Amino acid sequence: MTTPAILQKGDTIAILATARKNVDDNLKPAIDLLHSWGLEVIIGNTIGLDDNQLAGTDEQRAADFQQQLDNPNIKGIWCVKGGYGTVRIIDLLDFTQFKQNPKWIIGFSDITVLHNHLNTMGFKSIHGIMPISITRASTEAIESLKLALFGGQLTYQIAPDEMNRVGTATGELVGGNLSILYSLLGSPSAIDCNDKILFIEDLDEYLYHIDRMMMNLKRNGCLESIKGIIVGSMSKMKDNDIPWGKNAVQIIEDVTKAYNIPILYSFPAGHIHDNRALILGSKVSMNVGKYSSSVIFE
Repeated sequence: MTTPAILQKGDTIAILATARKNVDDNLKPAIDLLHSWGLEVIIGNTIGLDDNQLAGTDEQRAADFQQQLDNPNIKGIWCVKGGYGTVRIIDLLDFTQFKQNPKWIIGFSDITVLHNHLNTMGFKSIHGIMPISITRASTEAIESLKLALFGGQLTYQIAPDEMNRVGTATGELVGGNLSILYSLLGSPSAIDCNDKILFIEDLDEYLYHIDRMMMNLKRNGCLESIKGIIVGSMSKMKDNDIPWGKNAVQIIEDVTKAYNIPILYSFPAGHIHDNRALILGSKVSMNVGKYSSSVIFE
C-alpha cells in the first residue's frame, strides 16, 4: 500500500464537500486548528453550495474534488461532512494525477466510499474526524488525527469489553461505515477482505438492517477470509415495534460466531465524540485480551 507523504508545516489542506451540503458559517474551528498545526487551508467551491440535500450537483462536487486531486500543492483533502452523495461522484473522478502525487483523503461515514475506492487502487487514507465535528470532538480524537497526518505512532490501548473475543491478529486494516461497505459490494470500489482486519461502525440503522448487512458480508465470503474484526460505535440504533431480539453487538457476534478470529468491540471510532483516527490500508496488530486490548499501527 502506498502511503501519501506525511505533512510538514507550511503544507496546504483543502476542505470541501463530497456529499451533504455545508451552508453554515461553521469552519472557523477547523481552520484555526489547521493553522495551529502550521498548515495552510483552501476552502473548496462546494462549501456553501445548496442542491437540496447535496453540496451542489454531482458535476460540481466532482469538479471541486478533481481540482484538489490534481493540484500538486494540496497535500490533503479533508471532507467537511458525510451524509450521502459521495457514491454519486466516484465514477466521475480521474485518479491519474493522484497516483503520481498521492495525498491524504480524510473523513468517515459516507467518505467510506473514497476509502474503499482508494484501497482497491493501493493507497492509504485516514478514517477520522471531519471539520464540522471539531468543536465536539475529544482531545484524543483531534490529537490522533494530527499524529496520523504528521507521521506519528498510532497506538491504542482499549478497555475490556465483555463481548470481546480474545486473540491476536496482524494484517492490513480495511473498512469503515458498515452501510457503505454493504452498498459497495459487487462494485469496482468493493474492498478485498482476504487476510485483512476489518473495521466497522454505523449510525441510525434498524437492527434488522445490521443483521442483513452482516449476512451479506458473510455470503460474499468476506468474513471467512479475514483475520480479525474491530467494531467501533454502533450509535443510535433503531428497532421495530416487534423487537429484533438482539442489539447491534449481539448481531455481529451471532453472525461471526462460526469464525475463529479475534473481535475487538467498543473501539473509540465512528459517530461518537471520541472518534480516533485510523489509517486504512496500514498494517496493524490487534491483541484482544480479557483485561485489556491494543491496536498498534506499523
